[in-house]
Amino acid sequence: MTDREGGDPTVDPTVGPTGDCMAPSITDEHRWLLQFQGDWRFATECAAPPGGEPVSFEGRETVRALGEAWILCEGVGPGMAPDSEARTLMTLGYDPAQGCFLGTFAASMMTHLWAYRGQLDADRRVLTLDTEGPNFGPGGGTARFQDIIALEPDGTRSLTSRMEMPDGRWQQVMRGVYRRV
Repeated sequence: MTDREGGDPTVDPTVGPTGDCMAPSITDEHRWLLQFQGDWRFATECAAPPGGEPVSFEGRETVRALGEAWILCEGVGPGMAPDSEARTLMTLGYDPAQGCFLGTFAASMMTHLWAYRGQLDADRRVLTLDTEGPNFGPGGGTARFQDIIALEPDGTRSLTSRMEMPDGRWQQVMRGVYRRV
């Protein structure tokens, strides 16, 4: 077996230096995720539903580490009913054995659990997470989605969600901008 970097063929990137899979080797990808720790405020705009207007809302998010291998992004914002809250939880980590970022997204206002698999761009500024979920457009069923986390030059970060349309085009369905508190 060879490691992903082409180094020592006896090294298994899924285990830590002691050879224990319960003590994982922390990679640069794990460290990249850890930079998101802290408290954030966000402003989001969702695409207009058919015949409607775009929906904007604001909220807050706390990102904390689960060890050094995962981050948990816990968000809260206004719910659909008056005086209610919507809560979200995103988990993100990196699996050296698969060579990709993995994660999930769950929200109090939906029953679908989104499962992510993604890659970081060469400039280490944009993480594109591929997933599948309910088709919000005509025809129902499921559709391919991407959640794209981008580090912006001004120190903010953005989260853009887009859905693949039947003709193969990607249509933005939501974009949020996050600023540190």
